[in-house]
Amino acid sequence: MTRGKPKNKNVLRVIPLGGLDEIGKNMTVFEYGDDMVVVDAGLMFPDAELPGVDLVLPDYSYILKNRERLRGIVITHGHEDHTGALPYLLRDLGTPVPVLGSKLTCGLIEGKLAEFDIKKPKLRVVKPGMHITLGAFGFDFVATNHSIPDSLALLIRTPVGTVLHTGDFKFDQTPIDGRGTDFAALTKAGRDGVLLLLSDSTGAENAGYTHPEREVEATLIRLIAAAPARVIIACFSSHIHRVQEVCDASVAAGRKVVVTGRSMIKNTGIARELGFLNIAAENIVDAYNAGDLPPEKIVVLSTGSQGEPLSGLTRMANGDHRTISIRDTDTVIISASPVPGNEKAVSRVISRIAKSGATVYHKGVAMVHVSGHASAEELKLMLAMARPKYFMPVHGETRHLVAHSRLAEAVGVPERDIFALENGDVLELTADSAKIAEHIKDSGVVYVDGLNVGDVGDVVLRDRQQLSSDGIATVVVAIDGRTRKFIGDPELVMRGLPVAESAEVLDQARARINKALKRMEKEGVTDHSIIQRAVREAVSQFVWETLRRRPMIIPVIMEV
Repeated sequence: MTRGKPKNKNVLRVIPLGGLDEIGKNMTVFEYGDDMVVVDAGLMFPDAELPGVDLVLPDYSYILKNRERLRGIVITHGHEDHTGALPYLLRDLGTPVPVLGSKLTCGLIEGKLAEFDIKKPKLRVVKPGMHITLGAFGFDFVATNHSIPDSLALLIRTPVGTVLHTGDFKFDQTPIDGRGTDFAALTKAGRDGVLLLLSDSTGAENAGYTHPEREVEATLIRLIAAAPARVIIACFSSHIHRVQEVCDASVAAGRKVVVTGRSMIKNTGIARELGFLNIAAENIVDAYNAGDLPPEKIVVLSTGSQGEPLSGLTRMANGDHRTISIRDTDTVIISASPVPGNEKAVSRVISRIAKSGATVYHKGVAMVHVSGHASAEELKLMLAMARPKYFMPVHGETRHLVAHSRLAEAVGVPERDIFALENGDVLELTADSAKIAEHIKDSGVVYVDGLNVGDVGDVVLRDRQQLSSDGIATVVVAIDGRTRKFIGDPELVMRGLPVAESAEVLDQARARINKALKRMEKEGVTDHSIIQRAVREAVSQFVWETLRRRPMIIPVIMEV
């Protein structure tokens, strides 16, 4: 693999801005000449190492700098890790740009954009088998299966050859909605010639084949029918197939479905309106009216499968949900896998539910969830159908990309033609060559903290991490503005430290501060910055000697 500037503009440039060495914030730029298109615009949810951060976005500065060349944004499916950054990107672009997606995908995007008050977006609904042209790029859309209906793979026609972007997929031969993967279109593309394959790597480490969704359906039918009282089920609000299974099993058992949780209410409403969720209106009950029905006639469908603090299930487990509290007669089903980083939060919720006496089912004890991502044998089948000249694994952490690369080698792709990139790497292709040409700088992350986008930097995060692990100490020192002498004892407040309430330790710390101040006074120091540094060093040394901690120390000098 060589690096260097392109010799001419008649090359295809593939630039991943997100989705590599991580689960989420998928975004890839394709360039040819003066034309640029973007595939997916997703976000990632923060882990415990990002205190105070609400969302993580890809750094799309490169797109903004080249906005005059942007011909359109194509979305493969409606999950947040492929659509969540779209409102921020469209707002920052300023001018409308075509956004293409399937019917359900566009419906979910429209609902999201309305929350951001983005008016009249240029949404264009596409269907499998359609062909759309965006500048130098032609797009053919191929039906695939995933854990959300209406997912698409993309055949991207370029002047140097065809690129196949799988999106997220699995090969489910018995899909809930009856819409199977278009194997004919994929194999035809392979026969005609695929220059580059970008394929979902999330399940690359899983041997064999991913279990079909019908296995979850059978389990839900059995558990709901056997439950002695109320059933509470938590799943992703965008997993419309799973929601349909819950509705079908509930109606079959003679139960009404109670939908709770903001995103669950919104997404099920959109899915019903567009025809992707089928349940009669009389079988859905408002949460405020659920108390009028006997427990054995109710199934509660809720958010909270990831242990989110403000979600429906977590509020129920904590006893602070407005309408529903968990009882010892309830059956609770968590129908999802924890996203990496959410394992502890989910475990805490399960423990709280179990403590209440309710019966809990999760993936570890029952077939209540299957992945929406292809496992190793399905990934090899995709490679065998596409027969790509070059291969680029996407959508996964480095270990997933490496595992997928080994699968590609196993089916005959030479190692030299496999490109496991990092976000920001630029892959340049011609009809008969491929190389990593450069690495763009604008390929990091953007943090969303409340209403602030991009204002949280590494310094702020480091401070928050220090506060969360080592606490804070604030020291207030008073100085006579006329004589420049220190007045009284310094005020010391510690928070987040084991001895924060110990009068003895606080007295010892004040003595150490006074010693430093007397030294400053003896030396005739009046510069506030020097005094602050001396106070900071005194407190830091004392706390380290006493507790082996490095708290954040804020010295305040006041003239009176």
